[in-house]
Amino acid sequence: MSSFLNFKGRTAVVTGGARGLGLSITRTLLEHGAKVHVFDVAEGEAGGGYQFHKVDITDPASVSAAVAAIPDQVTLLVNNAGITRDRSVFKMSDDEWQSVLGVNLTGAFNVVRAFAPGMRDAGYGRIVNITSINGIRGKFGQANYSASKAGLIGLTKTLARELGPKGVTVNAVAPGMVLTDMALALPAEILDKARNECLLPDLAKPEDIANAVAFLLSDAAGKITGEVIRVDSGQYI
Repeated sequence: MSSFLNFKGRTAVVTGGARGLGLSITRTLLEHGAKVHVFDVAEGEAGGGYQFHKVDITDPASVSAAVAAIPDQVTLLVNNAGITRDRSVFKMSDDEWQSVLGVNLTGAFNVVRAFAPGMRDAGYGRIVNITSINGIRGKFGQANYSASKAGLIGLTKTLARELGPKGVTVNAVAPGMVLTDMALALPAEILDKARNECLLPDLAKPEDIANAVAFLLSDAAGKITGEVIRVDSGQYI
C-alpha cells in the first residue's frame, strides 16, 4: 500500500457510491483503509464492505438524517451522484431541467453544507466533486447536465476559498467518456466518436477516475485546492 494512499482511521462518504463510477471510487477507498458510507437512492450488491444509507440528496432533511446516523467524524467526501436527462433545449421539459440540476448541483450543495461544519471544526477535510468535461466545453443535448457540472466547478472554487483557511481542500475531477457498464451499452458510433476525440489510445476506465479521486483525498494533495483535474484520455484539450 502506498503510504500517501493510506486512509486508515479516516471515514469517507461517497454519494452515488453503490453503482457505476461511484462504486469504483468506494472500492478504491476501502482498499486503502477508509471506512466508507455510501449515500444512494438504491443499494447495490450486498457485501460491498461499505455502510449504505438510503438518501435523497435533493432533500435536505434526508441528508441531515443520514449525516446524524454516522457516529464517526467524516473528513473525506466525494460528491459523485449524478443523473442525465438528455434532450435539446427546445424540447427539454421543466422536469428534465430541474431534476438534473437538483441532483447534480443542489444535491452536492446539500451534502457539502451538512459536512463542512464538522470538517471546519476539525481543522481537516478533503472534498472532491465529480464534474465533467462537458461542464467545461458544453455538449449538444446536455444543456441541463452541462450547466449542472459547470455550476459544480463554480461551487468547488468557492468552497475552496471558504474552507481553505480551516485546513479543508476542495477539488474536482472532470471525466470524459468513461467505460462504465452504462457507457459500454451505448451505440458503437457514440463510443467511436468519443475515442476519436482522445489523444491516448483508449477511453478512461472507472478505476482511472477513482485513482485521481483517491490522490486528491490523500495527504499528498494537501496543498492542492480549487483545481479541476481532467481524466479524459485527452478528449478535451
